[in-house]
Amino acid sequence: MVQAKARNGWMIWASLLLGLLLSVAPLPQFMEIGRPLWLALFLSYWVLALPHRIGMITAWSVGLIEDVLYGSLLGQNALILTLIVFLVLSLQRRLQMFPMWQQSLVLLVVFGIAQLVQLWLNALTGNRPPTLAFVLPALISALLWPWVFAILRWLQLRFGVR
Repeated sequence: MVQAKARNGWMIWASLLLGLLLSVAPLPQFMEIGRPLWLALFLSYWVLALPHRIGMITAWSVGLIEDVLYGSLLGQNALILTLIVFLVLSLQRRLQMFPMWQQSLVLLVVFGIAQLVQLWLNALTGNRPPTLAFVLPALISALLWPWVFAILRWLQLRFGVR
């Protein structure tokens, strides 16, 4: 079996860097509660597209960087992103066969579970009172999934990322 040589890996890392930047970019106060999970969206795409290149170690590493950027408990976001990547990898074959609206629904559940774990960890550390607003970023991220998928797919094909 001949393996294809990995090409243009910088595009993957550039998109993850963009996800990190979008995660900490300033938003108006009223929009802050619904900030999309950019890094989770980008990681989910690359895990679906190239599961042999992006996995849980990448999610853990990028999550640690996100922890440092947010100034949160070290390992908290790393755990959340690793959970998301694990769930997406577990459902990868099914997700690839689903139409876009079903992918969005499945990712809504995955992101919702991740947000629930995030809320639980925040409540344990005393950083945030428990509210039902934790679902809003998962919902917005699921609504953004078709656009993120289309843009990253175009970039993957344009630059021949494999």
